[in-house]
Amino acid sequence: MTSTRERQRAAARARLEKEMAERAGKARKRRQTQAIVSAGAVLVLVVAGTVWLAMTLGGDDDKTDTAAPAAGASECAYNEVPADQRSPQIKDVGLPSNQQSAKGVQTMTITTNLGPITAKVDRSLVPCTAGAFTLLADKNFFDNTKCHRLVTEGIKVLQCGDPSATGKGWRETDGTGGPSFRLPEENLPTDKRPPYPEGVIAMANSGQPGSTGSQFFIVYGDSPLDPAYTVLGTVTGGLDIAKDVGKAGDDGAFAPQPGGGHPKKEVVINDLTMSPPQG
Repeated sequence: MTSTRERQRAAARARLEKEMAERAGKARKRRQTQAIVSAGAVLVLVVAGTVWLAMTLGGDDDKTDTAAPAAGASECAYNEVPADQRSPQIKDVGLPSNQQSAKGVQTMTITTNLGPITAKVDRSLVPCTAGAFTLLADKNFFDNTKCHRLVTEGIKVLQCGDPSATGKGWRETDGTGGPSFRLPEENLPTDKRPPYPEGVIAMANSGQPGSTGSQFFIVYGDSPLDPAYTVLGTVTGGLDIAKDVGKAGDDGAFAPQPGGGHPKKEVVINDLTMSPPQG
């Protein structure tokens, strides 16, 4: 027979074991709940971080317009000339769009006092230069300007595109003018011999990379220049005008460096237009 005291002890142990089991069960549930909450918190942080990163990157694109170019377009770098570095010969025209179409062919029409000169400009080869030239043409940048330089020895080029070369006579500053921006060179004829054959229109620069502006030259005879000048396009009509100006000679004003002089037969650009791209 079990004594009353032993039964009481057994009952007490049972109650204690039951209470400990219940406490252990509650502890397990607390740990499970904490684990679930912790995992959820980590997930929220990861998702929030992803959203923050996407918003941050997206915000930068919106502010700086650095989105990838659309299909058939090129990203162009037009560098504005600081205001404190602009001479009176610099004409402010703003900046072209930094995304330019790389499709189609444009017709450049240079209407001069001696007749029209036309050229083909392939935007797939010079999207950035063509874009700049189109902006300048739309701004009437070249209207009533004179072709200020002719070279007849060694190379045969007629140079134009200085917005300050206007009016009667010549100035010492002729050839120093341009737009309020510069752009890198493109479509360099490094694999061509000669680099600049008769009929090419190319962009002049200062000799430093990224110094292309508005000045251009019409090549009226094969010219062995260094391939450092953007080939803008090819003359399709009126090349005889440049050849006739070449035959008339120059005044030697730019001799010996950079060479040549003002053309004796004056060439005035009345108007220069760029057609919408075709094809």
